[in-house]
Amino acid sequence: MSSASPRTRWIFAGQLGPAFDDGGPMMIVEARSVFGRRPMHRAKAHLLLSAMRHRVAELGDRVEYHRVERYDEAVDGREDLEVIDPTSWAARRFVRRRGIAVLPSRGFVTSEQDFRDWADARAGKRLLMEDFYRSVRERTGLLMRGDQPEGGRWNYDHDNRNPPPKNASRLGLPDPWWPEEDAIDDEVRADLDQWQADGLVRLVGEDGPRRFAVTAAEAEESLKDFVESRLGDFGPFEDAMLSGDWTMAHSLLSAPMNLGLIDPLHVVETVVAAHASGEAPLRSVEGFVRQIIGWRDYVWHLYWYLGEGYRTDNNALGATTPLPEAFLNLDVDAIEANCLHETIDGMRRHRWAHHIQRLMVLGNWAIQHGYDPVALNDWSIDMFVDGTPWVMPANVIGMSQHADGGIVATKPYVSGGAYISKMSDFCGGCRFDPKVRLGEDACPFTAGYWAFLDRVEPRIRHNQRMAQPLAGLRRLADRDAVVDQERRRDHW
Repeated sequence: MSSASPRTRWIFAGQLGPAFDDGGPMMIVEARSVFGRRPMHRAKAHLLLSAMRHRVAELGDRVEYHRVERYDEAVDGREDLEVIDPTSWAARRFVRRRGIAVLPSRGFVTSEQDFRDWADARAGKRLLMEDFYRSVRERTGLLMRGDQPEGGRWNYDHDNRNPPPKNASRLGLPDPWWPEEDAIDDEVRADLDQWQADGLVRLVGEDGPRRFAVTAAEAEESLKDFVESRLGDFGPFEDAMLSGDWTMAHSLLSAPMNLGLIDPLHVVETVVAAHASGEAPLRSVEGFVRQIIGWRDYVWHLYWYLGEGYRTDNNALGATTPLPEAFLNLDVDAIEANCLHETIDGMRRHRWAHHIQRLMVLGNWAIQHGYDPVALNDWSIDMFVDGTPWVMPANVIGMSQHADGGIVATKPYVSGGAYISKMSDFCGGCRFDPKVRLGEDACPFTAGYWAFLDRVEPRIRHNQRMAQPLAGLRRLADRDAVVDQERRRDHW
């Protein structure tokens, strides 16, 4: 008696690596409509298409490859399909409505059920990433000596907040390893040109050479290069910004991890092994490990745990301002504030920015000006190469914009120009003065900070962590003048 034919596994754009392949027949669907929903960074569209087509080339005869307008053209009426649970609410709804067999999700260090058990056990208590992170360390044994953390401390964040070296334009590290484009990349570029010419998609930002991995082999090479050339400096300078060094000491692994090309546990174990062999300092290794098995896993699980409505149903600060054209088109011509100019221009050129640029420049500006958090969330998905529907809500709606009222972060992440001045070289070449809040050279971040507090004071006055800033606001002798100035400001 012959056994039943194996199901064909439909893999999505976040499932393109070996961890999602169990050896059976596969299917990849390239749906053009995905690229036409909203404006998208050209290099992000290139990365997604290149990664899918490279995977098709690797799988050869084992894969069905469909180029269609919409997913349903390839999957409706199929009874032989299975999926590893996809990475968005919309995709999960799509496969379940069609009765496709669903396997548990992969690609994270903690399973969805284990996270839910952990979170449910804390009923009545606040969910904290730090608590989750420690529980993962204890469960996996990563950076542990018995039941105690390596080095006697769980967290080296306090040691990892160095400003950039004075009078430096770069950290002085070797350039990262860059992948080489091939015929598949050429084909992708030609297709995107044609789609845009036909009006099927709207692409913004520079094309540029591909800088992020699209295969498992490339992702492994990127990891090796990071460990050898930048890991040691990652911890001290992970929050620092330099206008002449867009990569700093960061790994550039977020995009290949989010494509499913490299397993995060493997990434972390490789970094931990570098510390164990004396090749990397603990402060850098712990900081990196916390970002991967702590924060990255945490925001993935919050996406499911907090529910689909979390993205749209939270606007605690009453923010409704539409995103400006400078954001939507990555057009920096009108932006005078050097930090914002450099960050948006870096996105235009590199389709990426590190976490402090996202949080304390882009996010800081957006929260000060009351940009619609849902629009900012969706823009971040479309403009960053590592942007996905699951990664942005906790980062943008929660941490960056405080639209959830404190579920993810206990207070708004907002600051004046002094923080940016300390952590970057942006202010030195800027026409605005981070120490000035009133007048022609008033920094729009410094003045905007006080104008923001004035606007949201009724909504945050009960937040104990905002008591000191609000007390400072009430003592501000020129409060009304600063607020009026920012209301009238026509340059930024």
